[in-house]
Amino acid sequence: MKPRIAITMGDPAGIGPEIIVGAWNETVVHDWCRPLVVGNPKILRRAVSLWQMNLEVIEIDDPKQAKPRPDVIPCIPCGSDNVLDVKPGTIDARTGLAAYQYAARAIELAIDGSVDAITTAPISKKAWALADIDLPGHTELLARMCDVDDFAMMLYLGPDDGMCGEAGLAVVHVTLHTALRNVFDMLTQEAILAKIRSADHFMRRLKGDRPRIGICSLNPHRGESGMFGTEEQMIIEPAVKQAIAEGLDVTGPMPTDTLMVHARDGEFDAVVAMFHDQGHIALKLLGMHRAVNITLGLPIVRTSVAHGTAFDIAWKRQAETGSLLEAIRVAAQLASA
Repeated sequence: MKPRIAITMGDPAGIGPEIIVGAWNETVVHDWCRPLVVGNPKILRRAVSLWQMNLEVIEIDDPKQAKPRPDVIPCIPCGSDNVLDVKPGTIDARTGLAAYQYAARAIELAIDGSVDAITTAPISKKAWALADIDLPGHTELLARMCDVDDFAMMLYLGPDDGMCGEAGLAVVHVTLHTALRNVFDMLTQEAILAKIRSADHFMRRLKGDRPRIGICSLNPHRGESGMFGTEEQMIIEPAVKQAIAEGLDVTGPMPTDTLMVHARDGEFDAVVAMFHDQGHIALKLLGMHRAVNITLGLPIVRTSVAHGTAFDIAWKRQAETGSLLEAIRVAAQLASA
């Protein structure tokens, strides 16, 4: 049986609904899995009209009722219809709350086994805050609902002609959604070691043997022997030595600009970045529209697009569907495994 995957709509004022509809009639999606949507069916129908596609949105109560086809979108209704009054491309508490509810419902379905994986469309973290949601994003919501403390965000690029690694390239982040000034206090040997183990565990599943992991430095020029900072010597290097002692194939810390060139050329299967943009910018330059966001450390499978709500182009039929397609493919692969 193909895995059943719940796709959350994301923020209704963003590009989530239209990229779901834009990707839906791709036959490969239905070769990979049995998809369904969690969100507002009326918003979905608006997106169908936007794309001028011959698609029917069918409302269902239970994933078992879903009978997806390239021309049929099963949708589990969730949230209020007040989102219909929100202007596309705007940040609003109503759409923030709705996006949160879509995600929470899909997570519940995955936890109870009603679906085999979830793939999430983008949210607005500011809209969540306006809706008084005390979480910065999907990753933290997943961790809370799954009751896990050891988790990580990973960006992943599958192998292609531009990526020499046979299993693709993963980037795991030690610190995540926080101000840059907080990174130094949050960076510990234990946190780095935990993310190295997570990267090894995930890529070992995809590669079939021990992955090669590169560790980013924090400071320019790897700290230049302490001239530009001592975090490499005091925190990162001890974590690397401990990982090697555990039998992991780890190299670093290395300056990120050098490390990512080697990773692109296939010398590493995974990279551990010290903070959000250090990993995101590098990987997205390698494959912006193929990048997939994966949450590690969960008892369920969750993938996501690696881009935001794109309010500036929302509901203009300009959004790329490539990242969503790849997120669905990877979710199906992981769920099947």
